[in-house]
Amino acid sequence: MPEVISIQQQSAESQLAPGEQLLAYGIVVPVKSAEGIKIKHGKAGGMLGDHLMHRYGAQSGDAQSIAAAMPPTTGALLMRVTDQRVGLVRHMDGTPVWEIPRTWASHVERRPRLQLMARFRLHYADGSWLAFLTGRRRTIEAFTTALNDKG
Repeated sequence: MPEVISIQQQSAESQLAPGEQLLAYGIVVPVKSAEGIKIKHGKAGGMLGDHLMHRYGAQSGDAQSIAAAMPPTTGALLMRVTDQRVGLVRHMDGTPVWEIPRTWASHVERRPRLQLMARFRLHYADGSWLAFLTGRRRTIEAFTTALNDKG
């Protein structure tokens, strides 16, 4: 019986270089573009919570940092870690949104859960980081394993 491959796996495997190995992938939402996550109840409190989370908990680093180079995005993306790079692609067709050499990614830090979404930071070699949300804790564990295995 042929193996069934999900759309996400097809997208994660699309446009890999010859010999490049996919190590981990999962659906993520960059915190700086996340919508609908409320820290306080009520419309005004929710808007304030969104603003604070996007402004102060989404990334670190100055304008020349690796984290600052990520372009503005909306909605969910597919993060993939290969033996050569770490990147974000569109989860339906694998179109690259932003990618960096794997050596630029330092480690993953799991953060306290915010409502239904698991939260993590991807730290970069220059000390900057970006925060992401995902629906599955296993996704964070897979990224942590892939980035800790420096081959």
